[in-house]
Amino acid sequence: MVGQSPLCPGEGRAVLLEPFVHQVGGHTSMLRYDEHTVCKPLVSQELSFYESLPLAMRQFTPQYKGIVSVHLKKDSLGNLTLLASPRLGQPEGCGCLDKCKWAASASSEHGLVKWSHTQVTRTFRDSCPGKVLLRTDLQYHTDSLLEDANGNQPERKLYNPWGLHCHRQHLNRISSKPNENKLHQFLLLENVVSKYSYPCILDLKMGTRQHGDDASEEKKARHIKKCEQSTSASLGVRICGMQVYQADTGHFLCKDKYYGRKLSPEGFGQALRQFLSSGNRLRSELLEPIVLRLRALLSVIRKQSSYRFYSSSLLIIYEGQELKESAAPSEHHFPFPRTSPCRVDVRMIDFAHTTFKGSKSSPTPHDGPDHGYIFGLENLIKILQSLSEGK
Repeated sequence: MVGQSPLCPGEGRAVLLEPFVHQVGGHTSMLRYDEHTVCKPLVSQELSFYESLPLAMRQFTPQYKGIVSVHLKKDSLGNLTLLASPRLGQPEGCGCLDKCKWAASASSEHGLVKWSHTQVTRTFRDSCPGKVLLRTDLQYHTDSLLEDANGNQPERKLYNPWGLHCHRQHLNRISSKPNENKLHQFLLLENVVSKYSYPCILDLKMGTRQHGDDASEEKKARHIKKCEQSTSASLGVRICGMQVYQADTGHFLCKDKYYGRKLSPEGFGQALRQFLSSGNRLRSELLEPIVLRLRALLSVIRKQSSYRFYSSSLLIIYEGQELKESAAPSEHHFPFPRTSPCRVDVRMIDFAHTTFKGSKSSPTPHDGPDHGYIFGLENLIKILQSLSEGK
C-alpha cells in the first residue's frame, strides 16, 4: 500500500515509500513510489544520462519521470517512515521539509503503513538467514512486511530476499546519520515490471569493464579482478540476479550476484535455460521475441559513439504465469493482463557510471561505440539462439 496525504492546495502530495519487491540485483535499494513508478537515490551522472538520452535508446530504458525529495522519519519505537515530496518544478528551499514533517505526523492518524526497522530485519532473517543462504539457491513464498495501525496485514506480497537485503542496508545507512531531517534527492523512474503479474526477471551486468572513469586505483583493481574471475571477461556479460516463477510449485526461484560470479561460460548458458524454464518446461516461445529485441538494442548501441555503459545492467523480463486462452483469472490471484502471455521486454538500467561526450564527468570522451557492451550482447544472442536450436 502507498499512502498519500494532501498537503497545501495546489501543491504536491507526500508519498509513503515502500521497498520494491521485485528487485533482483544491484546494491542500491529501489523503492516503490506508485504502481507504475520506482525511485532510487539520485546520482548526478545518471541524471545527466537520462536528461540527454538519445531518442533511439528511449525504448530500451525506463522512462525518466523527475526528481523527488525523500525524508526519513523515525519514531520512539524505531519505526522508519520514508516519505517523498514531488518538487513540481519548485526551487530548492521551498518548504518541502515542512511538508514532509506534516505528512509524517499525519501518517499514523490516517492509518498509513509504517516500515519497522525490526520488521525488515526479522523478515529478512526469516526469509534468508544471512549471506550463507543468499549465496545458494533460494525459493521464496508469499510473505509480508506490511502492518496497519492495529497490527493487521492488509496485503500479502511476494518478496525477493535480495531486495530485502538492499533495503535493510539502505535503512541502516540513512538512519545512522545524525541529521534525521536531511532531505535526500531521488530519481523517479518507470516501473518496467508493473504490467506483469508474475514477473520473471534476469539482471545481467554488461560489458568487459565495470569500473567508471572516476574509479580509484583500488576500486579499479577490484572490478578488474571480478571481471577476470567471471564471465564478464570471457563473454562480456554476467548474471547479477534473477527470479523465475515456477509454475509447478507456485514459488519464485531466486539467484543473486554471488551465484552469477561463480558461473563458467557453460554454466552461464545453463542458467539462461533455467531462467526460461517454468519448472515444467523450457519456454521456447520466448526465445525468438527476446532475441529480436536484443538485436534491435544491438543495432542502437552500435550507433552510439562515445557512450560507455560501465557497470550498467540489462534486464530481460517476461510473464511467468501461463494461462490457457479459455481460462479466466481467479479473483484470488493477481489480475493477469489481457495480452499475450509470452510478452517479453528488454531494458537497460543503472547509469551511475555511464559516460558520453558532453558529460561533465567525462572530460576526455571515448571514441566510437562501447565494444565491450557489444561483445556481451553478441554472445548473449548466440547463447539464446543455441537454446532455440536445442543445443
